[in-house]
Amino acid sequence: MNSNPRQIKLLDVVRTHGSASVEQLADKLEVTLQTVRRDVQRLSEAGLLTRFHGGVRVPSSTIENIAHRQRESLNAEGKARIASAVARRIPNDCSLILNIGTTTEAIAKALLNHKGLRVITNNLNVAAILCGNTDCEVIVAGGVVRARDRGIVGEAAVDFIRQFRVDIAVIGISGIEPDGSLRDFDYREVKVAQTIIEHAREVWLAADSSKFNRPAMVELATLSQINRLFTDTAPPEPFPALLEEAGVSCEVAHI
Repeated sequence: MNSNPRQIKLLDVVRTHGSASVEQLADKLEVTLQTVRRDVQRLSEAGLLTRFHGGVRVPSSTIENIAHRQRESLNAEGKARIASAVARRIPNDCSLILNIGTTTEAIAKALLNHKGLRVITNNLNVAAILCGNTDCEVIVAGGVVRARDRGIVGEAAVDFIRQFRVDIAVIGISGIEPDGSLRDFDYREVKVAQTIIEHAREVWLAADSSKFNRPAMVELATLSQINRLFTDTAPPEPFPALLEEAGVSCEVAHI
């Protein structure tokens, strides 16, 4: 499914509070109970919410991400806007690293008309997409391939990334917590992403609105290690102050 803005806001409310009743959601979104029930039905069928009597909760835990197929459908429109905004800022003839995630895969699609790119990735989906650009050289990290999303993780991938220093690293993330920490679920993926940050002249974070206030187990970095944030809606509190304090430039990708 391609969640609409109201459904994205519904997910944000549930994620912020952990759970919510149908009545609370209707009041917060200023819609009817019937509209909320229809949205909840669609979102639960897509695996994005878990229903209980009278309400819903977030199905994902701090130790396991939701499935790749479900993440692809979650706020696909917002991710596409982010991807277009990132692509507009990436010049031709530069070196990049794109890591694991459905948002970075959307960015790869937005780069298909760029020229002279040299892209390093530990994401087989990104590699497959960018192979469609004959004016782009794609370099794929070695390591263990995670079957569920075709991400490449492990020490071999870390050692591979250490050979390079690129102009821009564009990274995705599973969650940004209110203390300014960037978090993910797989410590093996985190080790690769940390190495990517260390070996880039600039680090750009691409994160849609569902990532704010979303918990995950492993700390990857902090906002102070990021140069730019690209997102699809204005960050909620307390993130504007955190971004300003960290010196992060934030670009909201509008339609």
